[in-house]
Amino acid sequence: MAKLTEVTLRNQVVYSIYVRNHSEEGTFKAVEKDLERIKELGVDIIWLLPVHPIGLAARKGGLGSPYANQDYREINPELGTLADFRSLTEAIHRLGMKCIIDVVYNHTSPDSWLAAHHPEFFYRTPEGKLGNRVGDWGDIVDLDYNNQELWDYQIESLIMWAGMVDGFRCDVAPLLPLDFWLRAREEVAAVNPGCLWLAESIEPDFTMHLRSRGMVSLSDSEVLQAFDACYDYDVYPYFTGYLNGSVTLGSYVEKINAQEYIYPGNYVKLRFLENHDRPRAKALFPEENELINWTAFMYFQKGMPLIYGGQETENEVCPDLFDKNTVNWNTGKDLSWLFKALYPIKHTAIMAHGVCQFTAHEEDGIVCGMHTWGEQKLAGVFSLRGRQGDVELELPDGAYVNLIDGSAVTVAEGRLHCSSRPVIIEA
Repeated sequence: MAKLTEVTLRNQVVYSIYVRNHSEEGTFKAVEKDLERIKELGVDIIWLLPVHPIGLAARKGGLGSPYANQDYREINPELGTLADFRSLTEAIHRLGMKCIIDVVYNHTSPDSWLAAHHPEFFYRTPEGKLGNRVGDWGDIVDLDYNNQELWDYQIESLIMWAGMVDGFRCDVAPLLPLDFWLRAREEVAAVNPGCLWLAESIEPDFTMHLRSRGMVSLSDSEVLQAFDACYDYDVYPYFTGYLNGSVTLGSYVEKINAQEYIYPGNYVKLRFLENHDRPRAKALFPEENELINWTAFMYFQKGMPLIYGGQETENEVCPDLFDKNTVNWNTGKDLSWLFKALYPIKHTAIMAHGVCQFTAHEEDGIVCGMHTWGEQKLAGVFSLRGRQGDVELELPDGAYVNLIDGSAVTVAEGRLHCSSRPVIIEA
């Protein structure tokens, strides 16, 4: 987190939209028609995946990846016009939400405007050709941030968009110099003082791999000097490890707990079960009670929850970045009720200001969490395998109300009986 980052950012819910696949039309206008429904889910920030033109050279799939940017200062005509984009952002603002856009600054498509007009801005292979340093990203070429004129161009582009949107989600932010991000934040603030900066930080193994090759790869602690929030990829290997049986629940939980003392007091993490680069939550948790518990657990953690468009209707298909793959809004499943129920809980002051710690009940697959802020406490119990069980809970004995569904909950002799549904109670 930057020094000025407000902890109340932890109360905000982010909704991510891949415009091409959000509707059959795949346009800004179609997204605009869906905004009221999205708002009702309990959403504060709309994050649009890249809205710029996509390169043709080395294109993957039939339509190409939006992360193979052809022009940082133009709108992808497949999505609509600049006027359509402005109409969408204005509609987002009218509904009391913010809009952030994806910024892909590590690389461009090989046929980008910059490659044609400023080839000196690019990394060169030993053979002197444009190329990239991450081999499987075959549809892009890397920029070279040793060139200070590139910094000027990129920051000017950010300033241009900062007059229309409320912030940026920055793709593979750790691969760029920290000093670039610090300068960008400072100069953008002159145009948009409240600009939100979200970094796609990367997993530990990827960081080590890049550093072993002599590349820039910022740690989360470095990234958070310039950004307001970053991904929780630092704990993601433990999440997937628990799911595949290679990591204990206790080890996973302890990694989450460690964030409270590793990072400064106003750190903010983006919490997610799925995103456009990872499998759908429903694919990970096909059993309904497990999915509900994991969703509630994700919301209960300190930080900004992410909903990826289609998560609310339990889409199972992995996101496809390269072709048309419209979200199925008629799956017969609907978790909207859960997101709506969790939203006011997420907006309580203790969620922003409290200290949060978790304990694991290994045998039953149950996690207990506690936010503490002064004399206030907010407790959560999540049966991640959808099972019943009894757990110890450091709350006075008595009757409580489950804030998720209004049901009665009893703590007796310091223990709570956990049903197959998640529980959040306050004391």
